[in-house]
Amino acid sequence: MTPALRTLLTGMPKAELHIHIEGSLEPELMFELARRNGISLPYASVSQLRAAYAFSNLQSFLDIYYAGASVLRTEADFFDMAMAYFERAAADGVVHAEVFFDPQTHTSRGVSMATVIQGLHRACQQARARHGLHAELILCFLRHLSQQDAWDCLDQALAHRHQFIGVGLDSSEMGHPPEKFARVFARCRDLGLRVVAHAGEEGPPTYIHSALDVLGAERIDHGVRAEQDPALMRRLAHEQIPLTVCPLSNVKLRVFDDLSQHNLRRLLDAGLCVTIHSDDPAYFGGYINDNFIQTFEALHMGPEHAYALARNSFMASFVDPALRDHWLSQLESFMRDGSARHV
Repeated sequence: MTPALRTLLTGMPKAELHIHIEGSLEPELMFELARRNGISLPYASVSQLRAAYAFSNLQSFLDIYYAGASVLRTEADFFDMAMAYFERAAADGVVHAEVFFDPQTHTSRGVSMATVIQGLHRACQQARARHGLHAELILCFLRHLSQQDAWDCLDQALAHRHQFIGVGLDSSEMGHPPEKFARVFARCRDLGLRVVAHAGEEGPPTYIHSALDVLGAERIDHGVRAEQDPALMRRLAHEQIPLTVCPLSNVKLRVFDDLSQHNLRRLLDAGLCVTIHSDDPAYFGGYINDNFIQTFEALHMGPEHAYALARNSFMASFVDPALRDHWLSQLESFMRDGSARHV
């Protein structure tokens, strides 16, 4: 990779639309919060914890992910975790972030919904004040739990409706099809919440169809298995339904054995609205710019792909059109300057 292309990738304005805030909890902060809250972790050191990040599939990752979340107890904990992410995101050129959070992971441990949402929302406000980074929250239901659990979660969250913009569906995909949550998502749509859903990461293309047609998803998180269904590929391209793809996560969880085998470039070249994001960066070895750099190196991509991916990230976002146009203008200006012309 040329230095100019690296400068382009790292400096261009971009939106991050697939980031689980609990998955940004770095081992160092995890240990700090454990000490703050008097919690014993089953690891002797930060290095030992990092060594445990040898995942073979989605479920083995989730097991350690939920254990790590146990250190989050107070509003200050959620604020500190989110601010640590926003600091990194701002340094990576992120100007807008739509941040996933998993309240059921915390309310099941006795942490109140107010503690979770208020801590995260206060960090969103601080990110804007400190970095000019615009951030919103998307509440995700855990699909390995029941629809009734999701209903209960929604009921608790509605007291804070003004502090999150949408709902999503995450956690263990296999065996938990989107239609399991049809009724609660219908209620969310009635409430005017934006709708996204994880589908087609480990699950089959039929899960993508269900996320779109049953849940009413406006955006598909991951979606890389769409390539197995030509009719679905044509639909995604024609309707410009965004896919929030997380390349390093896909390799870490063995969706692809190697980054050079990833289908992101093929999806983009087929006309799909593909975007690049970090998913759970503390666990998967890279924030958004790491994903851009390593993917571009592995798939031999160039500045035209960089522009398309950054533009897609803004087009796929749930922001006010005027703000989207402002960022698109910033992106186009950046691409016209010398760092873009000499890649």
